[in-house]
Amino acid sequence: MTTSTPVQTDRSLARARSLAAEVPDPELPMVTIDDLGILRDVAYEDDALVITITPTYSGCPAIGAIRADIDTALRKAGFGTVEVRTALHPASTTDWISADGRRKLDEHGISQSQHGSGDATGPIPLTLTMPSRLLECPHCGSRDTQETSRFGSTACKSLHRCRTCSEPFEHVKEI
Repeated sequence: MTTSTPVQTDRSLARARSLAAEVPDPELPMVTIDDLGILRDVAYEDDALVITITPTYSGCPAIGAIRADIDTALRKAGFGTVEVRTALHPASTTDWISADGRRKLDEHGISQSQHGSGDATGPIPLTLTMPSRLLECPHCGSRDTQETSRFGSTACKSLHRCRTCSEPFEHVKEI
């Protein structure tokens, strides 16, 4: 049940959201949890400020650190009872990465899906093998790239190399 007191104004919710939105991702510190679409909701429930997050990857090992960082940021700003909840539905999609988040990832040599499945309608074809697709190099823009490892520094990223400029880069996997 959601209730509101005079202290729990739209202004305090906006401030709480703004503070939570600035929490950096512990694995990709150049982007915030808001940039990645992890921050889903900020609301009051009874006397608690409830922050809802959705991890970019269901097995994300950083989710505990993200929870703690949100809690710390909000408590330091004077918010009392803070509860950070994880919602797995709807599942995260790379479509949730903001334009600013995409720019920051590109600037740091990390590619990501430019067009996810968020706008798909109708059946999505499934195959038994990964589709062969060339990624755009975040360094030079070439599409002459190759995957060198299905897993990068974290399970949600893969490793690639550009055949044009020879630079390695990570790619945030589509989910």
